[in-house]
Formats: sequence, C-alpha cells, structure tokens
Amino acid sequence: MPTATETLMRERSAQHFINGRYQLGTGAALPIINPATEAVIGEYAEACEGEMQQAIRAATQAQKAWWALSSVERADALHRVAELLLEQSASVGECLTREMGKPYREAEWEAGASASAFRYYAELARQEQGRVAGPAVAGQLHMTIKEPLGNVVSIVPYNFPVLLFGWQAAAALAAGNSIIVKPSELTSLTLLLLMPAFAHLPAGLVQVLTGGAEVGRYLVAHKDTHAVAFTGSVGAGQAVAQSAALRFKPVLIEASGNDPFIVMPSAPIDIVARGAAFAAFLNCGQVCTSAERFYVHEAVYERFVSALAREARALRIGNGLECVDIGPLASQRERARVEGIVARAIEQGATRVCGGERPAGLDTGWYYQPTVLEVSHNMDIMHGECFGPLAPVCKVRDLDEAIALANDSEFGLGANIYTENLAEAMRAINEIESGIVWVNTPLNDNDCVPFGGRKMTGQGRELGIEGLEQFRRSKMVMIAPQALDDPEWFPYPDAESFTASNG
Repeated sequence: MPTATETLMRERSAQHFINGRYQLGTGAALPIINPATEAVIGEYAEACEGEMQQAIRAATQAQKAWWALSSVERADALHRVAELLLEQSASVGECLTREMGKPYREAEWEAGASASAFRYYAELARQEQGRVAGPAVAGQLHMTIKEPLGNVVSIVPYNFPVLLFGWQAAAALAAGNSIIVKPSELTSLTLLLLMPAFAHLPAGLVQVLTGGAEVGRYLVAHKDTHAVAFTGSVGAGQAVAQSAALRFKPVLIEASGNDPFIVMPSAPIDIVARGAAFAAFLNCGQVCTSAERFYVHEAVYERFVSALAREARALRIGNGLECVDIGPLASQRERARVEGIVARAIEQGATRVCGGERPAGLDTGWYYQPTVLEVSHNMDIMHGECFGPLAPVCKVRDLDEAIALANDSEFGLGANIYTENLAEAMRAINEIESGIVWVNTPLNDNDCVPFGGRKMTGQGRELGIEGLEQFRRSKMVMIAPQALDDPEWFPYPDAESFTASNG
C-alpha cells in the first residue's frame, strides 16, 4: 500500500507551481525513476514558453506586493516559512529519498537546514537595510539604501535540492525579490512538495517550473528576470554567465569542487579516518564539497589508508528508506561515469584498497561500493570532480608538498586539514587557494558565514551577509532639507575662467 507521500507524489506528477497554485504542465511528461529500485515513481513536465511567461508575469506582480510590505511583515512571513518547512520535513525527506536515493536521515535534515537559513535571513534583512554616510555638503543627509534586484531565477541540482534552494530563496526573499526555481529533472517532485511552506506569501512570489536545460536557458535569458543563482557543472555555469552577461544580470555560480583533504602526523588517525569517510562518502560522494583528493603525510600514510578502508567497508549500503549509511547514485548515468573514473585510475596505475565494484546482492538499483584507492597526484582522478563514493589517497613528504598539490587544481571550493599543530593549521588557512578551509571539522556549514569558492568553482557567495548582498543593489540617496541656491550652479564666476586665471 502506498504511503501518504507516495500518493502526494503521484498527484504532483507533471505539474508546475505557478502563481500560487499547482497546474498540470502542457509540455512533454518524462519519467522520474527511483535510483534504489529502478521503478518509475512519477513524471516531470517540460515547461513550455507560455507557462514560463505566465510565471514571470506573476513573479513581477508578486515582487512589487512583497516589497511594499514592511520589513517586520516580511520577517514574520519568513519565520512562518521556517515553521512550515519543519512541519513538512518528513514527507519532503521521504520524497527526496525516493527521487535521488540518499538515506532518509540526510534527506529529512535538508528541510531543517533550510528553515535555519530562513530564520537567519528574516532577521538579518530586517536590521540591515543600508547605511548613513558623513555628508559631503553640510546639513544634508547622504545615505545608501538597499533594494531588491527583482525576479530571481534559481537553478538547483539534484544532490541537495531543498538545502540549496533554501539558502538562495531565504536570501532572495529577505532582500525583497521573487524567485522562480528550476529543479533538476531528477528531483522535481521534491521541490513541488515543498511549496505549501510558501502558501501564505503573495501568489507568484515563489514558483516552480520543471524541465530540462531549455527551461533554464529561457529563464536566464528573459528580459524580465534580473538575477540568477546556479549550481551545476562548469560548462553549464559558463553558459549561464554568458547569457546573463548580455543583460548585465548578477549571477551566483557554484560550478564544481575538487576538494583536498590533508592529514598530518599530529592528528589522531582513527578520528581522522572517521571524518575522512564522512567527507568522502556522504550522500554517496555526491557533494560539491566532498573530499576528493587525500594528501597524507608519509609518517602516517599506511595507518590512515588502513583505517579509512576499515571505515569504508563498514558502511551499510542499500535503499535510503532502510537502515543504511549509503544509498545509490542518483542515476544510471552517474554510476557509469563513476565506474569510468575508477577504471581509468586503475589503468593509470592506481591500487584498489577496497570497493571499486557494484555491491554483491544489490542487482537492482544504481549502487556502488565506497572505494579507497592509492594513487599518485598526476592521475586523472585527482584533477576533476569525481562526485561519487571515491577516496583517492596520495602520499606526501611534508606540508609544503601537500599544500602545493592541493593548490594544483582548476577548482577552489573547499579544503580540509587534520592537524593539532597550530602553525600547520594557520599555514593551510593562509596558503590553500579555496573559498573554505575546514580544520579538523569537515563539511560543516554556518548560516552566518559565506559559502563559495575560487577559480573555476564559480563566483558569488551564499550565506552570511554576503549571501544577502548577492540579491540586493545599492542606491545612493542625498537629501537637502531645503531647496536653496547652490554656488556651484551656473553662471560660473568670470574670475574663475581660463582667461582670468592666465591674466
């Protein structure tokens, strides 16, 4: 017998959420497949041009109504969103597990983390709306005020759809914008099920249009969308940036990660191995900040590899709705891609310590074992985003070599170091070329601290005051209390002319 969530998923299949209500899409309907069972569990609809135009018109009207409210009213409404997200966490989490495979504990957590961002931005936007400057003209008031950009397009991936949409929507709405989200084709139902949390907001303020890349391209290029937040591949991120640049739209882009994880002799290896397993294998490695390159000091290399392999072998693999630690990869294509990465590494001389295969007894579903490989830095696996349950480990002589190799990457999202030597930690913080450095605490976030990277990882920041600024523009305002004559106006004094000056 289907669960209540499964019934709701069927009801929402092939729908969009436009102007405050669900409506059946008129475009092609394509299947959504449960990666644990390979069963079709619903459909998503390709949004057509008319539906996208309808959503943009609704967003424009809703944004004006939203910005006309007081900051207190907007803050209260966003706090209510947070409450409703928490109330929906179980059903939304179940839907997410069925759509993309992650363990239910991880899926259910996303709504709570999203709620936390809404609470943070509800208060931050209320207390920070600009600043007053010392006047350049005596007696006047000179200030900067903050205004919304307008209609924001959010394009979110399948791996953390609720969390990433929450980070972007919380900041965008707090800044006074509307938002239209285009979810991944793999997790369209999850974001559709999330929409009751926004029912008390002006109709059209938050909308969902499902579909593939063409939908995203249309929304990004449209003259009546004013900013874009994108998470995905480098190539797609570059295309988004190029399209947005034609209208000078601000863009927030998080394209890829290839995060290093450095292990030094002062760290407790058993604890490090547990942290490393979490950093590498969380969400089956489908995390932009996954640890994907391990650089381990030669003095503790053998111990670390052995301990990490022990942790990897102990992980329970299976359907995310059961008592497991690791679910399947999100699609058949993703598993094939990961298998190709491992095959190439072994071809280049990598040694397989554990994993590297489909797990025995799980013939249905797109499962892959958590895998530990001994590698050298010049192998392909160390120079691209793996986005799978892979932990390639490379031996280094010292911290100098570890930092040099960590920086030898086109990407610069996050970086980890385990050390209990303060000098080593400070060197890593200052010298690693990344937007995030975790010292002895992998993959943690904080609503108050900006999240983002460098190099080909992208541009812009989520979270923190920087995340709010991503969706606001500044306006200079000068107020004179009276309309008085100004000595700078015409006519200019004859005594200050060129002729008089060169008398």
